[in-house]
Amino acid sequence: MVTQTVEHQPTPSASGWLKRYYFTRFAFSAVWVLIAISVARSNPSLAAVMLVAYPAWDAIANFVDAQRSGGLRRNKSQLLNFIFSILTAIAVAVALGSSLNSVLVVFGIWAGFSGIFQLATAVGRWKSFGAQWAMILSGAQSALAGVFMIFMAHGPDPVGIANIAPYAAFGAFYFAVSAIWLTISDARKGGLRTAS
Repeated sequence: MVTQTVEHQPTPSASGWLKRYYFTRFAFSAVWVLIAISVARSNPSLAAVMLVAYPAWDAIANFVDAQRSGGLRRNKSQLLNFIFSILTAIAVAVALGSSLNSVLVVFGIWAGFSGIFQLATAVGRWKSFGAQWAMILSGAQSALAGVFMIFMAHGPDPVGIANIAPYAAFGAFYFAVSAIWLTISDARKGGLRTAS
């Protein structure tokens, strides 16, 4: 499994960054899902842009987070996630010229690998930040969702952006849980330091 090097005693600013990062990723995914199930499902041009934008955003987010956490060289799982997400955005753009089934296969492969990389990142952060169980669950579920998307792409039913929305919705949920749990965890640690 890919691992990353992390500091064992995070500064308050590092913990604060991680909470903001999780909340930002929740907000993006939540808005993406809302647009996907309301407007984009009946607007092919908007759906195409959103399908390319989702992995591209993931690449940007992983890059920025890794830079704030010691750089890409120290965070190999995020480096791999960054590279794979860029390649996925390109592959989605190409697959859009073929069929939405092809796009769903690309998303499925990406979800599988991205989930593994996310799980590795969360495991690497556990000792430093704690409150990573939701990210570990999210990574594992993402990998399983990838397999499901690939099977769905080869099924008889028509597919579209609405088939990817549940995957993004679960991602939003786990990011929100992680941000809230980390906030609670920091508050408890602060209370313990004050009491002692």
